[in-house]
Amino acid sequence: MKATTSRQPSSVAAGIFQLVGVIMILSSLIDYAVLLFPPVTPTNLNPEQLQLLGLQQTVSVTTQLIDRGIIPMVGLAFLFAGFWIDSNSGATKKGLSGILQPGALALSVLLGIAFLGLTFVNVNSQRLLNQRTMDQISTRSQQAETQLKDRSQQVAALAQDPRRLSELDQAISSGRVQGQQRDQLQAIKQQLEQFKQDPKALEQRVKDAQLQIRSERDQTLKQSRQDLIKSSIRSGVSSLLLGLGYLGIAFTGVSGLVGGVKAPRR
Repeated sequence: MKATTSRQPSSVAAGIFQLVGVIMILSSLIDYAVLLFPPVTPTNLNPEQLQLLGLQQTVSVTTQLIDRGIIPMVGLAFLFAGFWIDSNSGATKKGLSGILQPGALALSVLLGIAFLGLTFVNVNSQRLLNQRTMDQISTRSQQAETQLKDRSQQVAALAQDPRRLSELDQAISSGRVQGQQRDQLQAIKQQLEQFKQDPKALEQRVKDAQLQIRSERDQTLKQSRQDLIKSSIRSGVSSLLLGLGYLGIAFTGVSGLVGGVKAPRR
């Protein structure tokens, strides 16, 4: 009677640990299934946009999976704690524990392999997405420089065209334009006259604008590289540790099973 009574608290504790572990694992698996469910893709996208959207979704989903990867591990820890309490209390491995333990070991192996695979998928997808972003930054910078060059040529042509300057002067002196618009035309006229007298001033303005465009481009590219390094290290290392952790749990659990089978034969 005393032995039976002493086992009751241990059996209750083991059952609670196993119940909590099962709930945490099942809720995580449901969460993973929802995350992996493919979202609705717009039909009006071209192949390049579809590829970019696919990379963004891959990075988002794999990052969320990695961020939530610790929850099943805690659930497995609760399960194996319950198994350990059962084994130390002298309970047999029949019933629910006998079913859960092999399943928990198999799940640990699957999750370990999955998170090791996610390490490569996430880091590679982030690299490809970052490369696309950097290409877009470089393209926008080139377009801005091209537009700047075209506008500078237009301004230079206006500055050397007496007829256009005369029309601008007439528009200002006629009184048809008032207020802020008149001030803007007056400022444009002064700049054109300045560029006409000193063409190098326009060239200097263009050079300064080009330097600013390139400086902003370089700063944005540098920030993009830093963000890639930080996110890759965070997600990659976390996923790698999770994968190794799950495989370690499986290895430890198998070792415990083998040890438990061999112990009675001594």
